[in-house]
Amino acid sequence: MDLIVSHVNADFDCLGSLAAAGRLYPDALLCFPGSQEKNLREFSARHADLIPPLVRPKDLDLSRISRLIIVDCQQASRIGPFAELIGHPGLEVHCYDHHPSTPDSVVYSAGVVRPCGATATILVALLKERGIEPTPAEATLLLLGIHEDTGRLLFPTTTPEDYRAVAWLLERGARLHLADEILSPELTTEQVKLLHDLLDSLKTSEVAGVRLSVAHASRPWYVGDIAGLAHMMRDMENLDVLLLAVAMADRVHLVARSRVPEVDVGELLRGFGGGGHASAASATVKGEALQSVLERLDRSLLLAVRPRRTVGQIMSSPVQTMEAVATVQEARDLLVRYNYSAMPVVQQGQVLGIITRKLAEKTVYHGLGDRPVTEVMHTAILRATPETPLNALMDHMVGGDRRFVPVFEHDQLVGVVTRTDLLRHLHGSSGEGDTLYDLDQLSPEPKERDIATLLPHRLPAEVMQLLALVGQAGDELELAVYAVGGFVRDLLLAAPNLDIDITVEGDGIFFAETLGNRYGCRVRPHEAFGTAVLVFPDGRKLDVASTRLEYYESPGVLPTVERASLRHDLYRRDFTINTLALSLNHGRFGRLVDFFNGQKDLQDRQIRVLHNLSFVEDPTRAFRAVRFEQRLGFQLDPHTEGLLRSAVRAGLVERVGGKRLLGELIHIFKEQEPAPAVARMAQLGLLTCIHPALRFGPDSERMFAELERVLAWYQLLYLDQPIEPWAVWLLALTDRLDSPRYLETCQRLAMPARLMERLFGHRHRALRRLQTMRQAVTRGQQVANSQLYSWLHGVPLELLLYGLARSGREELRRLVSLYLTRLCTVKIQLTGTELQAMGVPRGPAIRKLKERLLAARLDGEVASRDEELALAQRLIAGKAG
Repeated sequence: MDLIVSHVNADFDCLGSLAAAGRLYPDALLCFPGSQEKNLREFSARHADLIPPLVRPKDLDLSRISRLIIVDCQQASRIGPFAELIGHPGLEVHCYDHHPSTPDSVVYSAGVVRPCGATATILVALLKERGIEPTPAEATLLLLGIHEDTGRLLFPTTTPEDYRAVAWLLERGARLHLADEILSPELTTEQVKLLHDLLDSLKTSEVAGVRLSVAHASRPWYVGDIAGLAHMMRDMENLDVLLLAVAMADRVHLVARSRVPEVDVGELLRGFGGGGHASAASATVKGEALQSVLERLDRSLLLAVRPRRTVGQIMSSPVQTMEAVATVQEARDLLVRYNYSAMPVVQQGQVLGIITRKLAEKTVYHGLGDRPVTEVMHTAILRATPETPLNALMDHMVGGDRRFVPVFEHDQLVGVVTRTDLLRHLHGSSGEGDTLYDLDQLSPEPKERDIATLLPHRLPAEVMQLLALVGQAGDELELAVYAVGGFVRDLLLAAPNLDIDITVEGDGIFFAETLGNRYGCRVRPHEAFGTAVLVFPDGRKLDVASTRLEYYESPGVLPTVERASLRHDLYRRDFTINTLALSLNHGRFGRLVDFFNGQKDLQDRQIRVLHNLSFVEDPTRAFRAVRFEQRLGFQLDPHTEGLLRSAVRAGLVERVGGKRLLGELIHIFKEQEPAPAVARMAQLGLLTCIHPALRFGPDSERMFAELERVLAWYQLLYLDQPIEPWAVWLLALTDRLDSPRYLETCQRLAMPARLMERLFGHRHRALRRLQTMRQAVTRGQQVANSQLYSWLHGVPLELLLYGLARSGREELRRLVSLYLTRLCTVKIQLTGTELQAMGVPRGPAIRKLKERLLAARLDGEVASRDEELALAQRLIAGKAG
């Protein structure tokens, strides 16, 4: 059962988002998990005809919920009774929200979380994208949600997308007059009195050039819509930052509004158990006196103000640039000549990207100095202006590991900010000799998140026990140990994966041997890579590695390995979604470590490389990118796709050794549905890197679809004969190649001699025999069992299945089924020795007689040993044909 919920104390954005999500998930139930704001309750009573059908939490059987869709919220603590579902095995969670993610955000497998004015705006975009037309009632609810959360499109968090969404809704019959009627209600007597008291208590102070205003009041009873009073006071007094603290009954209600980027009130009120946006937030504090809350607010406000600094105050000008026609070698020479760490790449005055000296030198090191600089430059750049707040620049340069930001004014490049500029500013004086920021912030620290409570819901008990044992051993050896890679990625995606990789900050082989001795495991060490495989007595395996970095002597070869930190170890991996690490030591068990924004890419459902030379250093990552993209239903990040295509154009993939290339293809063919991945490989130019004549067109799609049916059919036969399904897919992929090109492909893939003989040596003969069978069936010929046996005996099973998919004939499938299930195991009971004793000379005569007896057994002429003996005697005596 699907269920759509929002947060408790629901507002109009919740209601509109519920209605829109109901169109995206037409079989889902809609539910408010708790109370609603007074405005919303009154609206629902007066306009019941606009409200979609809702269920009550107490009427639901929570055990039947298999998919939970959360709108306008990401925190389990805010969805009332449905919080207990989070983390349950088998539960799929989708999330749609415009609030920023926090460390306690739920883990979800699908949805959209991104900043804009309202969640309703995100859902409007999805309705438009999928061609779903809202009813006028639904359009009205969505419009109310956007207007409320954007302050009628006037809040600083409002985006152009919010305006476009409102226009689209008005075109579909949204009733705009309701926004004025509902969102601008007359104040009640109690609200007027409360507003008077708040204005009386209002005090404003200035910190680092930002005006901070705080007001407070007390009431023995609840007074609704404090948020509306905050908007009114802010507009009446033209306040930069306003915080209201109202004590009512045993709670202190906090509402905050900010018009300036220097104060993020959402971050501020998270310290009081609340949250929200940078410009609007709220919190409720239970069991604490108003005066105590106000004192805490005063202290927090002093820390919350970011000093006003802009890019224009620290940028360097004029700017040295290079033309897009430059090669990487020329770019490197230019950077060295001017002693610059980075430089903009321009074409006709337009900035296309950034090239760094480090990137240029590494590209030249790999022998690619003659490539255009546009193929390796950074294209994801921040377009700053002189008015851009410095904190936004810091997030990009430090968090995004960027060394250089161009500054534009009316599309004119007017300056740059480098890390040197930023360091010089950060280490500068604030007037009293104090450093404005702690320089330690410049060290790229990982984003951490505690998911310990999630683990028991996602992992079997025996795996939890194994992880605890590994962590305990790490504690005793004083080594930091982590689970890393695909296991952690799939854990967050709630996808099954018990293939556990352990990374140790220290000697991984020593750790594996110690663990093996303790628990009676076999240990297979690999000294060259600092890795080991532990095999437990029950057969479970555990891969253990030392944290290490790798560098490549040339593109496509195996890397050279050196010991390194966890961050360096994760940086050598292929994609950000595979860089997540899960701490297993006791004091930090269940802490998720994320250096490279892997969690965000999981949420955004995108595949992104860690650096621009990723495909240069290891071109096989191109195939892995396609495999992950198709398996997970993700998309290649545009910059990553551009780098992949550049690597293909540069001929780097063609340098990959055949054995490694075959390994990547086998991984792709072992996926549940290989066809989409192969089609994507063709689109990206990867197939021609295997053989120039390889294509994947409509005929190939039909062949793959038929092969999928053939393999499913074969599995239903439940035979003991083993096959290599990947080999069947490879045969289908190379179906259009003639024998010489097919042989070239096998040789390109460095196929082992045994497989070469099995797949190449028999290919022509197998297809010829199947063609003979097909002709016989087409003529309506009755095929004897012995004839069928002679056609198919000795043909490798992979070639039989490939041939069936190639023909697409049901009649052939029935004949092959007869052969596989009954005929292929038929044998005669008389031996060659017995036939010799009957007077048959050794050699071809015995072989021919045995073939005749087998044909008789297959066609039902004989059914026992005695009947075989009698027939043999007649044949020897010349009395049988």
